[in-house]
Amino acid sequence: MKTHRLRIASTLFAACLLAACGGSGGGTQQSGPPFVVNADGTSSFVSSALGTTLAALPLESLSTAESASLTYMREEEKLAHDVYARLNTLWGSQTPIFGNIAQSEATHTEAVRLLLVRYSLPDPAANLGEGLFVAPVLQQLYHDLTAQGSTSLINALRVGAAIEEIDILDLENALPTIDNQDIRQVYANLLKGSRNHLRAFVQALAQQGVTYTPAYLTNDAYTAIVTTAFER
Repeated sequence: MKTHRLRIASTLFAACLLAACGGSGGGTQQSGPPFVVNADGTSSFVSSALGTTLAALPLESLSTAESASLTYMREEEKLAHDVYARLNTLWGSQTPIFGNIAQSEATHTEAVRLLLVRYSLPDPAANLGEGLFVAPVLQQLYHDLTAQGSTSLINALRVGAAIEEIDILDLENALPTIDNQDIRQVYANLLKGSRNHLRAFVQALAQQGVTYTPAYLTNDAYTAIVTTAFER
């Protein structure tokens, strides 16, 4: 997994959780879906509903791989949030995409934090401000990605698409090592969210007259995602 992040630095959550996970994104009641998808593709967890869903699942033993994955994924989702938040300060007057997806990513990293709490694992992102990370590779990535995204709106949108490609690959690589139901369900929706956010960034680039070429996904995998509608 790490090689994908290093390369990008060189250049740059039952039925999935619920079949009816679509919505407008505003509900906060515990009886609602734990994951919602807006019309623009922004895909977010609802913390109270997610907590209820997790509480209904068994607390299983945690493998070393699962523990390590949760710790890293907490910071990886924070990375996406923090990069988008920074890019929103630069380009938010021209497009709402960075601010909207940053808000979604905040719920993604919070979903992983809830799993850390559930398994009594330390939170690597506790008390860390925006743009700060424990994992050195993520710290370097933050600097590299924000630098690349600061040069133009198009490059910022490319950064967003590349981040989502990396997240997709990392989640796909992690899932075969995980058998705990709660973690798999959270990761399944993180994966859905990343595919939706990739679609959103590719659409935003098309609106700028740019055809995005995948940097990390195979052409077949990329095409299968971007030629289909937002998942709900």
